[in-house]
Order: sequence, then C-alpha cells, then structure tokens
Amino acid sequence: MAKRAAPEVNAGSMADIAFLLLIFFLVTTTIEKDKGLLRSLPPIDDTEYEPPIIKQKNLFTVLINRNNQLLVEDELMELEDLRQATIDFLDNGGDTNPAGQPCDYCQGKGLDTSSDHPEKAIISMKHNRETSYEKYMDVQNELVAAYNFLREREAARLYKQYYPNADKVFTAMLEEKEKNQFSKDEVLNERIETIKKLFPMKLSEAEPDKS
Repeated sequence: MAKRAAPEVNAGSMADIAFLLLIFFLVTTTIEKDKGLLRSLPPIDDTEYEPPIIKQKNLFTVLINRNNQLLVEDELMELEDLRQATIDFLDNGGDTNPAGQPCDYCQGKGLDTSSDHPEKAIISMKHNRETSYEKYMDVQNELVAAYNFLREREAARLYKQYYPNADKVFTAMLEEKEKNQFSKDEVLNERIETIKKLFPMKLSEAEPDKS
C-alpha cells in the first residue's frame, strides 16, 4: 500500500500574519511618559569661598508636610494662593537703603519685611518623604509660574514692539530661539538673558524630612 505524503504547512503566510500582528501592537500600544521637572544643574565649582549671609526677609520658605498641607512662612496656605504670594515676595523691591540697589522695575509694595531685590530673593522649598508626588509637582508648578508671570511682564515692557501680535512676549522669544536653534541670534539671546537676570530663578530644595 502506497504511503501518503504528509501535507506541507505554508510557513510563509504564518510569518506574514505574525508580522502584521507585530505592526498592529506597535501602532496601538500607548507608552506612558515619566513625569519630571526640567532643571539645569549648576556647573561644579571647586573654588573655596565664604557663603554669603542671607537676610531672613530675603528667604521665602515653602513646606509641604506629610499630610500634603502647604505651609508658607510657617502659615497654612491654599495652593491657589501660592502663586500670588510668591509674586508679591519676588516683586517687593524693599531695598530703600541709599547705599543698596533699589529695584526700579519692581511694582511691589516695598515692604521692609519682604525681599529687598529680585536678585537677592531666594525661595526655599522643603517636603516630607510621605508627600505625594502630585502635590509636590503642583507646588513646583505654581512657584515656576510666578517667575514666568514676572518675566512675561518685563518682556512685554521692554520688547513688546518686536512681538506686537504675541500674547506672551517672553514665551514667543523662547519659541523663536528654539525654532532657530541652529542659527545663533546674538540679539535674541541677549534679550532673553536680560529678562532672566531681572528675575533670576533662585529655587532651593532642602533635604526631605523623614519624620
């Protein structure tokens, strides 16, 4: 009796199906992005120097405790009030000493209990190890938003004529720099640095509390 030949399986079509399934999963799969904060670390400086003395009124303390409560200058504060409180501190311009450096562009109240000058104003942020990441991010965003508000104000005051149609002049300047990153624009870079120097971002983060 003649033996029957075993039927052959066409492996080519199976490879095509597997390839199509692979493409399908690659196209439809959503990869979640990690949350983070964009920060530029200062360069390492081995030079030995005496740390400057910081007046207490030039220090704005922000604390998030283990219960996600926000304490600003040792007083409870709601998150929605943090941005304005930070603006008031940075923009105070309280240096009335003739030998000092009065801030001629500040629009604050000039209180002698708040910061002397934006260049001297430092924000000290501290959180607990049990603080939620969402609360930490929210507080960070409000602090950065305060700096952005003041920078936008000064950019509009100094350079609005170059960006008449822009709602946010400083943002437009940064977008222009990013768009033309391969063609170095010295004038644009100088203007951006001028705005940053008017309200330098001095945001210090202390070691988290364990208790």
